[in-house]
Order: sequence, then structure tokens, then C-alpha cells
Amino acid sequence: QVYLAESGGGLVQAGGSLRLSCTASGSIFSIDAMGWYRQAPGKQRELVARITSSGTSNYADSVKGRFTISRDNARNMVALQMDSLKPEDTAVYYCKAEDIATVIRTYPERWGQGTLVTVST
Repeated sequence: QVYLAESGGGLVQAGGSLRLSCTASGSIFSIDAMGWYRQAPGKQRELVARITSSGTSNYADSVKGRFTISRDNARNMVALQMDSLKPEDTAVYYCKAEDIATVIRTYPERWGQGTLVTVST
């Protein structure tokens, strides 16, 4: 089995910063892409940022210039540095891993349980 463990959410004032981390575990050989998605109340889940194993990244327009995604392939870890946070960034943030090769099988995708980020005015 593959598990994704997220950490780093919390309450922050507008203009502040938070750093989210996500680590995948479970006899993993490789992970193709890892990313962060978010879901605000009453809205659909949306991509925030995604990074491939080679380091190619893409961001939602709403977070470009404020958020930075990074990855440690050796530790199967992805992080999201969130700066200049706005109230509209408030959401549950989910980590996702794609094409996870393990000893037993390859998983198309796995999701973390989510971590709440609340940005106050």
C-alpha cells in the first residue's frame, strides 16, 4: 500500500506564509508526478501546483508568483511554500501522487487525507 501524509496547515493572517509538506510511504521505487490540489467550501477541487520527477512544474494562475512547489525525489516528498496568502486561499489542501511504482504494483494515483488552510482578514 501507498500512503501520503500531509502536514503544515493551519490558521494565518492575510499576507502571511505557510509551508505544506507531503511524504509518500510504502516500498516505493518511483513516483512520476506529485502535486497539491485544494477544495474550498462549496467548490470543486482544483489544481494548485504540480511537479514531475524531472522538476517540471505548473501552477494555477491564481497562485503564480506567490506559491512555490518543490520536491525531494529521494525522500518521496513534495512541499508547497505559500506566501502572500489571501483569504480566497482558504481551503482543504490535498497532496496527490501519480504513477507510483512499488514492489508489488504500480498505482495510478494516491491522495492524502487533506490539511486545512485558513487565511483570515
